[in-house]
Amino acid sequence: MKIEKHSDIEIVYLYKKNADKKLIGELYQRYTTFVFLISMKYMKNEDASQDIVMQVFEKLFEDLKKYEVKNFKSWIYSVTKNQCLLNLRKLKSETSKQKEFKINSEIIMESNEDFNLTNKDPKEQELQKLEQSIKQLKEKQRICIELFFLQEKSYKEVVEITGFDMKKVKSYIQNGKRKLKMMMEN
Repeated sequence: MKIEKHSDIEIVYLYKKNADKKLIGELYQRYTTFVFLISMKYMKNEDASQDIVMQVFEKLFEDLKKYEVKNFKSWIYSVTKNQCLLNLRKLKSETSKQKEFKINSEIIMESNEDFNLTNKDPKEQELQKLEQSIKQLKEKQRICIELFFLQEKSYKEVVEITGFDMKKVKSYIQNGKRKLKMMMEN
C-alpha cells in the first residue's frame, strides 16, 4: 500500500515501528503549509516562519518516537506553537541584551570628558580606555563581562561556558559593570 493512502495516525504508528524517514516526508508534504501559517501568526515574518517549519519537522524524527500522538494535526499545532513561543522568547532575550549593552556602553562612553587632550579620535581613546579597564577587572568578572557583552552570550550560555552558577555570573557581571563605570569616570 502506498504511503499517501495511510492516515496521519497510521503513518505515525508505522514511523514508531520502523523509523522510515519517508514517512516523515509524507507528513511534511501534508502539513508544511499548515505549520507555516501557524508560524506566521506568531512570528509575523516569512523567514522566521520558514525556520520554524524546518525546526518543527526536524524535531519530529525524535518526538514521534517519544510521545503518544492521538490526533496528529492538533499535536503538530501544539508543537509549532511551542516552537514559535520558544523562538520569540529567545529573540526577546537577545534584543533586550543588545539594548542593555547599548545603554551601558553609551553611559561608559559619556562618562569621561577629558579625552580631547590629544589629537586622537575621542571614541577611539574611549574604546582603548574601556579595553584597558576590562583587562584590570578580576579574572572572573573580566571573563563574564567579555562573554556577556562582547560575545553577546546569554546568562545561561555564560554559566555553561564558565561553569559558574547563575547567581555568581550575574554578580560578576553587575560588579564588573559597576567597577568599569568607576574606572571610566576616573
